[in-house]
Amino acid sequence: MGKKFVYLFREGNGSMRELLGGKGANLAEMTNLGMPVPQGFTITTEACTQYYADGETINDEIRREILDYVSKLEAIAGKKFGDPDNPLLVSVRSGARASMPGMMDTILNLGLNDAVVESFAAKTGNPRFAYDSYRRFIQMYSDVVMEVGKSYFEKLIDAMKERKGVTQDTELGADDLKELAGQFKAAYRGKVGADFPSDPVEQLMGAIKAVFRSWDNPRAVYYRRMNDIPSSWGTAVNVQSMVFGNMGDNSGTGVAFSRNPSTGEPKLFGEFLMNAQGEDVVAGVRTPQSIEQLKEQNPAAYDEFYRIAYKLEKHYRDMQDMEFTIEDGRLYMLQTRNGKRTAAAALRIACDLVDEGMITEKEAVAMIDPRQLDSLLHPQFDPAALKAATPVGAGLPASPGAACGQVVFTAADATEWSAGRGASVILVRLETSPEDIEGMNYAKGILTARGGMTSHAAVVARGMGTCCVAGCGSLSIDEAAKTFSLGGRVFGEGDFISLDGSSGKVYGEAINTVDASISGDFDRIMGWADQYRTMKVRTNADTPKDAAQAVGFGAEGIGLCRTEHMFFEGERIAAMREMIVSENAEQRKRALDKLLPIQRGDFEGIYEAMQGRPVTIRLLDPPLHEFLPTDAEDVRALAREMGVGEDSLKAKIASLHEFNPMMGHRGCRLDVTYPEIGEMQTRAIIEAAINVQARHADWKLTPEIMIPLVGEIKELQYVKGIVVSTADRVIAESGAKLEYLVGTMIEIPRAALTADEIAADAQFFSFGTNDLTQMTFGFSRDDAGSFLDSYYEKKIYENDPFARLDRAGVGKLVEMAARLGRQTRPDIKLGICGEHGGDPSSVEFCFSIGLDYVSCSPFRVPVARLAAAQAAIKAG
Repeated sequence: MGKKFVYLFREGNGSMRELLGGKGANLAEMTNLGMPVPQGFTITTEACTQYYADGETINDEIRREILDYVSKLEAIAGKKFGDPDNPLLVSVRSGARASMPGMMDTILNLGLNDAVVESFAAKTGNPRFAYDSYRRFIQMYSDVVMEVGKSYFEKLIDAMKERKGVTQDTELGADDLKELAGQFKAAYRGKVGADFPSDPVEQLMGAIKAVFRSWDNPRAVYYRRMNDIPSSWGTAVNVQSMVFGNMGDNSGTGVAFSRNPSTGEPKLFGEFLMNAQGEDVVAGVRTPQSIEQLKEQNPAAYDEFYRIAYKLEKHYRDMQDMEFTIEDGRLYMLQTRNGKRTAAAALRIACDLVDEGMITEKEAVAMIDPRQLDSLLHPQFDPAALKAATPVGAGLPASPGAACGQVVFTAADATEWSAGRGASVILVRLETSPEDIEGMNYAKGILTARGGMTSHAAVVARGMGTCCVAGCGSLSIDEAAKTFSLGGRVFGEGDFISLDGSSGKVYGEAINTVDASISGDFDRIMGWADQYRTMKVRTNADTPKDAAQAVGFGAEGIGLCRTEHMFFEGERIAAMREMIVSENAEQRKRALDKLLPIQRGDFEGIYEAMQGRPVTIRLLDPPLHEFLPTDAEDVRALAREMGVGEDSLKAKIASLHEFNPMMGHRGCRLDVTYPEIGEMQTRAIIEAAINVQARHADWKLTPEIMIPLVGEIKELQYVKGIVVSTADRVIAESGAKLEYLVGTMIEIPRAALTADEIAADAQFFSFGTNDLTQMTFGFSRDDAGSFLDSYYEKKIYENDPFARLDRAGVGKLVEMAARLGRQTRPDIKLGICGEHGGDPSSVEFCFSIGLDYVSCSPFRVPVARLAAAQAAIKAG
């Protein structure tokens, strides 16, 4: 027998996630647990992969198997597809193995046609419900399968409501909805050039194809890139018997969480709408009621749901996000999954589950997404400024945090203003849709007029750690004019507003923020993480302030201190420029003598902040032209200061121009050309260490001096000779005892390939994966953004190689260099100091090849600590 591509819910189970997708596996598991699940079948992720392999077609074998399972479902349901007397209607939903809320498509009420809807109306005795279901199906099928778009249909609904003098969809009668269904079909014919399909099998195959196709829609591709989900996984398709929440006032639909997804409070949290279908709640088209109100409206359904919610939470040992429908008073469960939650909620839930005996400390550490911690570590509103400000409106506190920025009205503008202009923006929308995902990611905050706590905006913002205020009913938006009015004021594009995602308040001004403070659950989780973590976490810090911040976040040393960042202030930049344009070694030395005490003072401040922890200081790295003046007045001032002619200075500046400076005169090449630079920097590093060591006898300072951009052993030997002779002379002059290490950055592919030779003279390697990625791929980090989108679109790359380490190429060089280095020097210290040091999947890779530490920016230190613990736990 060939491969099986379709499974009834009763044939699957929760362990079949890779094949059935998360939704399919959970529907199977709920069926096995005896819960009220409308029955159906799942078309596997392998069928999706096959669909793409067959040129985006469903082959005959899979088609036959699907139709065979339609017959099996008909037998279970006691209804027939397309039978006017006893019709089977189904929903068609996506379900990848990783939860991707709102990223892919859903179609409800499939199986309706003109004949079926007539008998359906008569059979149920509820023509309004029948025609409401039909117009919804035509609209969803047109949008999702034929890609006609929703807005045209929304305009027809609005026109009908206006004509009838009503404001709610629910106020339209059966005849109105029947007329709308006719208008929708005419619109379909006009847009598609063919009649709306009446054959349920044709409808079903179109819907299945549309779900497979949605795996590759732009928003799903972007979400996968953000969340490290491979395109090869594919999505499953779930075909499920319909249950109807829109049959009348004793029917309804809702979404609920077993714990509060914003705060983690152990209490049922959710929303529902009576006389509605599922997309009404999630899309935020109507503002729903709290789950608490269901207790009053239908106590029996509420009690059953409450019991099921906690049975599922105990079964999955995690907070559950559940969709349900009440049909004619009877409860049905449509899906469950581990719920998306804010970072604060994730920490609280993990700690509570440990305290309740449901999970172990190790499992608590493993269940938190390290990337989410970022949102906890960023500023909140200054309490005094917040108290002084008056809100202009309020909505629902859909995703906590503070956001302040300039108003934009479209996702495209949010991307352009933020990525293109460096602006902080607040995205203001009637409601968000999955197409807005990229703009939402760039926005500091999101404000919507419609939608509840489980709307698309709320769920996606919480997952991203972005502040969101939803369902601000008094917000009136004029998208064409790019203005909105709220609290009696009109705001235009570019105006500053502030959002408090924890209270739901909206402020018509910019409000100061203060640094976040963390404790409690955060400290518990990080404490557990540190118990299991074996790889050290350092920070990249160039100032005492950054260093102290990183120590507060748990950094165990500095993996990269960039000395060039210290040269860009006042008197420093003047002395630096004087050194660069000097005509001879004597002039250069005079300028360097001015820089020596400044450098020494900087290093003392950093050593003090690190309190005896290891500090790796990189010698000057960037091309010298970066420090030179471009402004005419600055050029004149420098000429006066140096006593040289303006023209000769301009000629000197022009001579330092390079066509490809990132591969030019920089790094160790500067010390080869101008040894006095290396001498001054080494003297400053060693003198600072001696001075600080004298003040703190209980600290053991061992400065680590790092020589950048080495590609040849002789380069390293030459510059190391300068460092060692200077350091030894300074130590001897002082009469102090001080040990130091000399190592190099591995950031040129040739250095990785010859790492066995280089290790003979290097006591440590630090992998500079930013430059190593540039030089391995052969493109510039600064320019790659202009063409990488085309590479994602055409599936050449799935991720930005500067954000996530390219294991196949760059990773192979890192692994090879680590292995070769250890062959030569078994005790060599190995670390990484590129931006990848704070990316969880890159941290896992570093652990797998045995690096001693990762180093990242201060705010990413907790992310790296948690990721390193998870890597150790996963490795077992």
